[in-house]
Amino acid sequence: MIIESILFLNVCINKSEKSLTITFIAATQGSSIVSSSAKVDFLKLQNGSDIRGVAVGGVEGEPVNLTEPVTEAIASAFAAWLLNKKKADGWRRLRISVGHDSRISAHKLQDAVTLGITTAGHDVLQFGLASTPAMFNSTLTEDEINHCPVDGAIMITASHLPYNRNGLKFFTSAGGLNKADIKDILERASGIYEDSSHGGTQELEQASKGEVSNVDYMSIYASDLVKAVRKSAGNKEKPLEGLHIVVDAGNGAGGFFVDKVLKPLGAITTGSQFLEPDGMFPNHIPNPEDKTAMKAITQAVVDNKADLGIIFDTDVDRSAAVDSSGRELNRNRLIALMSAIVLEEHPGTTIVTDSVTSDGLTTFIENKLVAHLFYDKGGKHHRFKRGYKNVIDEAIHLNTIGKESHLAMETSGHGALKENHWLDDGAYLMVKLLNKLAAARILNPNVGSKVLTDLVEGLEEASVTVEIRLKIDQNHADLKGGGLYVFVLSVQKNRGALFRKFSYNFVDVISLYRSFRDYGEAVLKHLENAISKDEHLCKAPKNYEGVRVSGYGGWFLLRLSLHDPVLPLNIEAPSKDDAIKLGLAVLTAVSEFPALDITALNKFLQQ
Repeated sequence: MIIESILFLNVCINKSEKSLTITFIAATQGSSIVSSSAKVDFLKLQNGSDIRGVAVGGVEGEPVNLTEPVTEAIASAFAAWLLNKKKADGWRRLRISVGHDSRISAHKLQDAVTLGITTAGHDVLQFGLASTPAMFNSTLTEDEINHCPVDGAIMITASHLPYNRNGLKFFTSAGGLNKADIKDILERASGIYEDSSHGGTQELEQASKGEVSNVDYMSIYASDLVKAVRKSAGNKEKPLEGLHIVVDAGNGAGGFFVDKVLKPLGAITTGSQFLEPDGMFPNHIPNPEDKTAMKAITQAVVDNKADLGIIFDTDVDRSAAVDSSGRELNRNRLIALMSAIVLEEHPGTTIVTDSVTSDGLTTFIENKLVAHLFYDKGGKHHRFKRGYKNVIDEAIHLNTIGKESHLAMETSGHGALKENHWLDDGAYLMVKLLNKLAAARILNPNVGSKVLTDLVEGLEEASVTVEIRLKIDQNHADLKGGGLYVFVLSVQKNRGALFRKFSYNFVDVISLYRSFRDYGEAVLKHLENAISKDEHLCKAPKNYEGVRVSGYGGWFLLRLSLHDPVLPLNIEAPSKDDAIKLGLAVLTAVSEFPALDITALNKFLQQ
């Protein structure tokens, strides 16, 4: 018998008996089950708490999957989801704001989003070029003239990803949507898309369409940032007068910060660069973690003898800074700086970070601020998981159980404050730095970024910091049930049914992993066992992600990527020799897994 397709698969492993049972139901020859969802797999567009896809063709191996019809269906699904959330109000026409970053596919996707929402009978406010944080703010702003607050917001962006990608982020007044919400919306979208392919939307198209309005919301959002800085300086009109600040927007959406925020506050902005939106990103990747991007803003600060440099990612939900000496204030340093500012305002509060923050940061938050800056009380460092939404949600959770937290921040530059509705806003983070500068300049008009640099004095930093990505080969036999098997086959037939059932019982299974995630977890478990036998290494007593180990004056963390078949390895150590010792400990354990590509680790160890 020839089996044309496997529709359902179930795997059951009995470890004690070293046996495996696989049961599947296959369509008999000649049967056909076809669904439009098989042609467009909407769930594959999910990227954690937002949506990502390929929107522009031309890149080999990357077919377009975020088309205009798909985007229209997703927007319509969001409107339906939002209406369901507000069902207590009964059916009513919703107002949904739509903004986008500088990507070359932005306008066509904006049109598709608008069509999906208005066809469903709801109104759209088009903000044009906007930042992700501004879109969330539009759900909170009280401005009747500009039709705010809106019921929901959609930002069209794919952050720092290449020009051919794009995506969607969604907001309500409660904040960004979570993974379960995105899954719900994509499942709704799949149904809408399938209905449209069978003419099921004709009735909707004949219904009363929503209206479209254009709103300059970025001016409203920027004016709130200006007010915050002025307030910190005793309502002085131009508290940054004489201060030279350069901005690198990376040709994304952050150029507004110069004309709409810094100039009204009196700052000198000559030397600012890449402010013009250009979705091909011709100068550098708009990413505060990217070495080329940080080198560009550092050079701009030095060349222009500026007091401070500010850099944003594409949609301005991340940022970093550079002081007047060219010292980068990003990653652990930026978290330390924000922690110092927040702990001055909220002594003893808990700072939530992602899993790859340094041991030096922990010491700084919990001890150094008291000793160095004479704070009344140090903070608490709660190192959690990677993923900005994970970090933010954990901070919110801690507050609900009586553990006060005012800052949640990732080394990537995502940072959210309780005072700002737990929104990760790169512009607001920079405003917190400007607030500190403005307040200091009341006492000393000549003070520059040294007031910020002094706040992170005492932060211990490793001499060697490296991230190595160990890729899992999903085509390796270990992940495809490869190996030599002795098996017994039993077949159950039901000639009168459409489906036939088959059961395969395998014994003496050499290796089988159902997914790269299973394989990665096995690697981590093996590493954990190996570490327990090494007297030079100590596993972290409290850890929420992967295997974190201290030793040789440093530490390493091996974890499984949130979305990809990759095990990122982070190592920090006081010297290259110590870093190599930590790397060798990992290599010894993971070498037993042939589907794991350890080329990058070997290269590091051989340097």
